[in-house]
Amino acid sequence: MVSAVTFYMDDSGTRHPDRKVTLAKHDHDYFALGGILVNDEDESLAKEMIKCFRSKWPQLEGMPLHSTEIRGCHQNFAWLGKDENTKYTFWADLEKLLLSLPVTGLACVIDRPGYNARYSEKYGRSKWALCKSAFSIAIERAAKFAGARDRKLRVYVEKCNKADDRAIRDYYDDLVDQGHYFNATTAAKYNPMAADSFSNSLYEFRFKEKSSPLMQIADLYLWPICIGGYDRKNRPYSRLVEAGKLVECRLPADRIAELGTKYFCFQATNNA
Repeated sequence: MVSAVTFYMDDSGTRHPDRKVTLAKHDHDYFALGGILVNDEDESLAKEMIKCFRSKWPQLEGMPLHSTEIRGCHQNFAWLGKDENTKYTFWADLEKLLLSLPVTGLACVIDRPGYNARYSEKYGRSKWALCKSAFSIAIERAAKFAGARDRKLRVYVEKCNKADDRAIRDYYDDLVDQGHYFNATTAAKYNPMAADSFSNSLYEFRFKEKSSPLMQIADLYLWPICIGGYDRKNRPYSRLVEAGKLVECRLPADRIAELGTKYFCFQATNNA
């Protein structure tokens, strides 16, 4: 029987480098793919913990946990905005769940202005869609995480639309068949996996609906990971770090650039 790690992957932000977006005053302009890594033997426990959390909050009946709605107290979570005590009790319970689940956070986060500044002049409109870069980087790091534990990697991606899902599936198939897309010379410092290592490591690929409990957790992990590229003091991000819930928390300092969450084209950090 194959021993595997499952990478539950969600996306966040705008995946097209040149698309104009309207940002709120404190928003950041990025695209990311990532979420959580879960060992096979931990899935049942994780799902039971989520079920227990939901049972404490009857307001959640039939509703997926969604980071944007929870933070903004709107749409399915408008009820959070009606009472401060309820809101902060819910947030505290949710934080306790996220920090206690047997999962590990990992992502690739791309700063869109930084990406355009680096690649627009050289490649113009021939630049890759951001999801191609983010997916390849995140999958390679997840495969290394699994391989270090003598496991294969199972990849579950949240279902989106036909065009985007087809593109993600093509990226995965290309990794299996050909390995990563990046220039061998510039990628050398990250110790890139060989093509046959991808085909040996990547075990299964599926799309999952938002109703998947663990896909919802991937969404809840991804936002603070993204914001961590801009603000290391952000509470949701810092709490994940303090609890050791991110891949980089388990790495020596000299391996984080290769194996931890990748903050790509960030201009004001040491992660680019």
